Amino acid sequence: MKILIIDNHVLFREGLASLLDSQPDMEVIGEAKSADDGVAETFELKPDLVLIDVISPKDESIMAVKSIHRQNPDIKVVILANHKSDDLLFAALRAGAMGYLLKNSSFENVIASLRALDRGEAALSRSMTRSVVEEFARLGGETTSHEQEELDKLTVREVDVLKLLTTDATNREIAENLFITENTVKIHVSNILEKLNLRNRREAANYARRQGLVPTPDDLRSYQSSELNNDR
Repeated sequence: MKILIIDNHVLFREGLASLLDSQPDMEVIGEAKSADDGVAETFELKPDLVLIDVISPKDESIMAVKSIHRQNPDIKVVILANHKSDDLLFAALRAGAMGYLLKNSSFENVIASLRALDRGEAALSRSMTRSVVEEFARLGGETTSHEQEELDKLTVREVDVLKLLTTDATNREIAENLFITENTVKIHVSNILEKLNLRNRREAANYARRQGLVPTPDDLRSYQSSELNNDR
């Protein structure tokens, strides 16, 4: 397994590289101290696995995961984090990451997780696995009558936008998917927040996930074939 490590802490990065290199089935072929450098080295070196630290601001790490996954979905990406964060976990998984490991995990657990990843399994710390299970349980829950009344306030297009908010898509990305303008997206988001009595996009995304409103590949294909006059 060829591995690239992206981490701005030199001692941790070099120590991890040394430990991984000591394994007969693992080889660290590159190191980077920033998300941008790491993405560039990923495209050049084409590793099997990228281990990426949550570099401040954390959005840079998530964008790096998206870039790597978009350019080469065969490369496995795993987040390295100092602490448990459900928001970061789900953002990473939506971006294309296949794992989330805590830096305070034992080296034996990290190695076991990476080998499991190589077999096609997800690489998750035990506490994060529970979060994923609980999230799926919430997504599978039935919508209450009150929540259904709230959802009924939304137009068909507002529901489309709400689904895409769960992917952390930008206004531009939503506009491109739905063939509408960014300004129209802003109006839809504002209407969604007002109708559902929510404060921001994150709350809207979490609300949508609880209701099981997430776009499927078929949804995205249908969005892309929609005509502009459907937005009016």
